[in-house]
Amino acid sequence: MSKVQVQAVRESIQAIVKASEEKQRKFTETIELQVGLKNYDPQRDKRFSGTVRLPHIPRPNMTVAILADAHDAARAEPLGIPVQTVEDLKKLKKNKKQVKILAKKYDAFIASEALIKQIPRLLGPGLHKAGKFPTPVSHNDDLSAKADEIRGTIKFQLKKVLCLAVAVGNVKMTEDEIIANTMMSVNFLVSLLKKRWQNVKSLYIKTTMGKPERLY
Repeated sequence: MSKVQVQAVRESIQAIVKASEEKQRKFTETIELQVGLKNYDPQRDKRFSGTVRLPHIPRPNMTVAILADAHDAARAEPLGIPVQTVEDLKKLKKNKKQVKILAKKYDAFIASEALIKQIPRLLGPGLHKAGKFPTPVSHNDDLSAKADEIRGTIKFQLKKVLCLAVAVGNVKMTEDEIIANTMMSVNFLVSLLKKRWQNVKSLYIKTTMGKPERLY
């Protein structure tokens, strides 16, 4: 049973979107769910991690690049997906600085199945450390759909602090789309927690530049 009511979420979303419209930004603001946890000891308790695909893409402008073999490179270019070939990766010579620049340049990566095992050898642990190790794709996969799947997937991961934040939408989406994403995110997060709602201290929703609105 969700302790967050749809009507309360709707009112909070209306408030943050209205505030965003009153102060027009030069970019589309992301809407973020901010979570505070309690009764958790990140040192002792098992750290959870889980991903969920939201019904509506929260970050349509998220850049997804492909580390591609020749076949996938030829498929990706007409779709406008940025391509890094094996030759491009070899040029980096495992240079930590260069790999870091590559990791920063794109929000996420997919990679041809044939290349996945070679990535640590070509790039070292850099992408893994940045939390951007590529998702494998086969030659039969629809690359655009795979990129959209990544744009629509969020990750909840407990690290050393009891605060989490994930993108659940943007101000250009409809109210109902934002609500659907928010409710799904909250319920999924609670399903990961050891004591469910007893571990939730607070839930806020906010736009990139706006003030947070409390949901719980």
